[in-house]
Amino acid sequence: MAKGPLPEAGHSRLDSLTGLRFWAALAVVFYHLSRQGGELPWISDITWYGRSGVTFFFILSGFVLAWTYDGKSVPVVVFLWRRFARIWPLLAVSTVASIAVWRALGTDVSLRGTAATLALVNAWVPERPYLVGGNPAAWSLSDEAWFYLLFPLLMALPLMRSSRGRVGIAVFVCVASVGVWLSSSLISDSLVRLWAMDYFPPTRTLQFVLGVAAGLAVKRGWRPPVGLRAAVVLVVAWHLVLIPWSDAVPDTLWYSPYTASQLLAAPFFALLVAAAAAADVERRRTGLSGPGMVRLGQWSFAWYLFHEIVLRALLGTFGKPVGLLDTATLWGATLVLSLALAAIAYHGVEHPLERLLRRRGPGGTTPGAPAEQAGAQEPAVPQPSMRSPYPSHRRTTQKKSVQ
Repeated sequence: MAKGPLPEAGHSRLDSLTGLRFWAALAVVFYHLSRQGGELPWISDITWYGRSGVTFFFILSGFVLAWTYDGKSVPVVVFLWRRFARIWPLLAVSTVASIAVWRALGTDVSLRGTAATLALVNAWVPERPYLVGGNPAAWSLSDEAWFYLLFPLLMALPLMRSSRGRVGIAVFVCVASVGVWLSSSLISDSLVRLWAMDYFPPTRTLQFVLGVAAGLAVKRGWRPPVGLRAAVVLVVAWHLVLIPWSDAVPDTLWYSPYTASQLLAAPFFALLVAAAAAADVERRRTGLSGPGMVRLGQWSFAWYLFHEIVLRALLGTFGKPVGLLDTATLWGATLVLSLALAAIAYHGVEHPLERLLRRRGPGGTTPGAPAEQAGAQEPAVPQPSMRSPYPSHRRTTQKKSVQ
């Protein structure tokens, strides 16, 4: 494994990772548009399992936190408060917006699910009212809260402090991910299986741990065996492989690509994140670190939390589209309106409230505090269909149909 120069003290930003966040969020948005709003040729085929963006964001979260806090001495209470300030204000605002849309459409909302969402614990309960909560997309933040509690312990592990130990952790995570996926064949209840494989925080912890190991490795000089372009090709190739797999196996079966697309994609996404970070460290141009891409990446957390709300409102108002032109119009309206709303939410709520809470909370804001601008914010992850435990399997041996 190649090693490169250690990052300079003044070059700690990984802007390419911020740019990558936009593309991962876009895959999530396309996933929802395809599953709920209707399919578009080619785009829906490639992003039919765009929910794998969950895996990307969990790996990215571990990577960025490890990169930011390696070598820093920060009290646990200060670290946890910073993470709360980072994710909770926008979670609360988006949950209120989601409930308002549901009520306007005449849909009842679970109070216990909403309370669990706001308390960041809803992903621990295998019941639909909790998994959907006040904002269905917010379940991923429940997993993130769990990761934050584990992070100080992970950083203290002796295995994380040596290159050989990190390699061992990475190998273990990849093998364990396959084992977890295979073990899903033992769960007969489809809802419990979906929860255990896709929501349950300990299952998703494997991806976060891989991100932490990769972040420490790159920070300390390791370089991935493939470059950024090759890593992108591997990720795209993985999603192309899922197309014939999906044609052959319904999503409701344990060996379908639905869960596999998320659990087994971890090595590909880890290589992608590491390759992008290494390119930034070595000051190589990536096409992901320009001001426009960075700005879109900064909006991606809000985009994730609000895009499904906008889609739900449009579908509730105008109904399901009929025909390719109507479907394309729905897609375009959802993309434009949700991204504009995300920009407003970022500049008007997310960023200013995070700064305010960090300034007023434990530790305050000091000149030497980690800026946590290494290139990623918290993940925004899609949810399965709200009508059944698994999204409808739209492929048949004849012709694809929208369900």
